[in-house]
Amino acid sequence: RQTDMLLVVLLALWLGPAHAAKLGVVQTEGGKVEGETHRMGLLRSVEVFKGIPFADVPKRWEKPKPHPGWSGVLKATQYRERCLQVTLLQTKTHGSEDCLYLNIYVPQGRSVPSNLAVMVYLFGGAFLLGAGDDVAFLGDSLYDGKELADRGEVIVVTVNYRVGTLGFLSTGDGRVAGNYGLWDQNAAVAWVHRNIAAFGGNPDNITVFGQSAGAASVSFQMLSPYSKGLFRRAISQCGVALSPWALQRNPLAIARKVGCRTTNEEEMLTCLRMSDPVGLTMAGKLNLLQLGRGPVLDLLELSPVIDGDFIPDEPSKLFHNAAEFDYLAGVNSMDGHLFAGIDVPSINRRRANTTVEQVKELLAGLTKQKGGVAVESAYGAYSAHWGSAPSQEVVKKTVADIETDFLFLVPTQIALQLAYRRGAHTYSYLFNMKTRIPGFPRWVEAEHAEDLQYVFGKPFSTPVVYLPRHRDLSGYMIAYWTNFAKTGDPSQGGSRVPVPWPAFSTTHRPYLLINHKINKNSVSFDLRQQYVQYWTETYSRLPTVVSEELDA
Repeated sequence: RQTDMLLVVLLALWLGPAHAAKLGVVQTEGGKVEGETHRMGLLRSVEVFKGIPFADVPKRWEKPKPHPGWSGVLKATQYRERCLQVTLLQTKTHGSEDCLYLNIYVPQGRSVPSNLAVMVYLFGGAFLLGAGDDVAFLGDSLYDGKELADRGEVIVVTVNYRVGTLGFLSTGDGRVAGNYGLWDQNAAVAWVHRNIAAFGGNPDNITVFGQSAGAASVSFQMLSPYSKGLFRRAISQCGVALSPWALQRNPLAIARKVGCRTTNEEEMLTCLRMSDPVGLTMAGKLNLLQLGRGPVLDLLELSPVIDGDFIPDEPSKLFHNAAEFDYLAGVNSMDGHLFAGIDVPSINRRRANTTVEQVKELLAGLTKQKGGVAVESAYGAYSAHWGSAPSQEVVKKTVADIETDFLFLVPTQIALQLAYRRGAHTYSYLFNMKTRIPGFPRWVEAEHAEDLQYVFGKPFSTPVVYLPRHRDLSGYMIAYWTNFAKTGDPSQGGSRVPVPWPAFSTTHRPYLLINHKINKNSVSFDLRQQYVQYWTETYSRLPTVVSEELDA
């Protein structure tokens, strides 16, 4: 009995510090904050701080300003409202103009952490919608950082930024310069850089990562001169600044469409500034009536612009600014399938045939700057492997491949090459786990955004809807991503990985094939090289027949 008592006392002493390890009240530049602790397992917890302001309530079409601060202790236990935006179905708006807040997830062991690597996440959503706590996933947000923080032993930060008309409207000059959402992101990273040490983070080891429009945003943050010294590494998942949807080249035409439909620019600006923010936000929604009248790409109108300030030049000419960052970037094998299914609906219909004419029509929409020659040229490149009587599966998969290559894969490969040539340590991947979305044809692999559930550890937090193979994949991705955040090398950093991931170079362009069966055969080379070569060399040399400015 005495032995039992001794064991209990020893266990209590041993467990005691584990429960005691807690940041408690944290002093930030704006005031004190206190979060709440979530148990993750024996001796492990994550302290979560929700809704910390990183900037003041933004004025319309102005850069974010410092927050004035608060007195007392801010109870950081509730997510704050998203930035004002249209709903997914584009029928109404939700959110608020008071929205520049971030959320912090700090892993705790038996002692309070210090000097942890920090990962700041930028959400995707076509620069039109989204939030740092978006998409409730069986109770928790898809971007809930607890599993990633706990399993990878990193601090995770998710941020809000302005989207839609209030985040990205531009007149193409200094009057409404645009890129306000990018300035918000930059202000959030700068806040993290100044304050994260108080939460146990290393301000000199920050990784910015994001998906889709968030991935393109990461890329713009790397290329902007305003990011110097703010972060150290970057991860782009399915999008870069060079993606054709990531830059608006004719912003004034979009501003006119939103801005009270007057040809007089001064009247238009006055009207814009006086307009109701909800009305302005609705005016920037996607025109769903135009679906089917050209590629979905043409509907994405509100995006970053070359403003001569945050983005001072063509993105491809700014990679000298990216040299200081370690860079990991890749795409999902069927990133373009979602968009291809809208542009060519027959690809997802079992009984419908996809015709040569439909393939050429899609190519005509994507390549209209180069005219009819480009259609025949691109069709030749993509049908070369068809043979004389291609199966419908081959034709339909080709349609998905065309949009994946054009919108995501080729721009990402170019970005990796440009960063590598400037001296950045770069890593390339292709995520090709079979889709979990029911109802799609058998040939569909990894759909746009399907990587996120694994990076954020959903197979662990909601095990009931996943299988062991999904947990294997999630464990691999968390290990690679957080190793990279810690050391700049996804194979080194304390988390075991199934195979070493070789660095990218322009000689053989190595990349990692990411799925639940990662082994030595998962390292491959020259990702879709003939198609990368087609778009970067053959296609780009064709003469332009329609200028992008006239085209919008």
